[in-house]
Amino acid sequence: MSSSVQRKRIRKDPAARRAEIVDAAAAIALGEGLECVTLRRIGEELAVRPGLISHYFPSAEDLVAEAFGSAAAAELDRLLPAERSTGSPTGHLARFLAHTLGEAYDAVSRLWINARHLSRYRPVLRDRVAGQEAAWRGRLEDLIRDGVAAGEFRTDDPPAATIQILVVLDGLGAHANTVTPERPAAVLRMPLTTAERELGLPPGALDHTD
Repeated sequence: MSSSVQRKRIRKDPAARRAEIVDAAAAIALGEGLECVTLRRIGEELAVRPGLISHYFPSAEDLVAEAFGSAAAAELDRLLPAERSTGSPTGHLARFLAHTLGEAYDAVSRLWINARHLSRYRPVLRDRVAGQEAAWRGRLEDLIRDGVAAGEFRTDDPPAATIQILVVLDGLGAHANTVTPERPAAVLRMPLTTAERELGLPPGALDHTD
């Protein structure tokens, strides 16, 4: 005599399922590249049929844009949180710059290089890239304005200071896909040097110690 137990399939809440899909796509985008974000690839990652993915994202282009937006936003929240209940603006800026230098940040740089390249041909992604660029500028500018209000930073033009710092970071990040000789310390420190100069800070004020 044999018996069988039929497993009850648990249907996930649509919002939870969509979030699961986006999380998986964002992880693949950050680790493997946006070209790897396909309905089939995400289906394999979640052990579901591609048809389920297309139910939430009928267009693969929408999923690619969402993957980039989610990954970029998550990195921004990690590197420069919007809520800063403790610490000084100088300390938060020093921490941000410290975490944008080195190999750990290369994955973020590669993601941005990848997205900006593909956005030439993908309007939906282009809009998402523009939105994330504005979000990163806005978050850093808010921090700089807080520093000015606290008397820690001195600048008459927070937007210009913000853009100069981000341009230097982008310049260094542009080499994330290439093997380059070890860069001089002065080159690696360019974002800090730029920020200190533009914000009226003494040299070394943004060196991160913890």
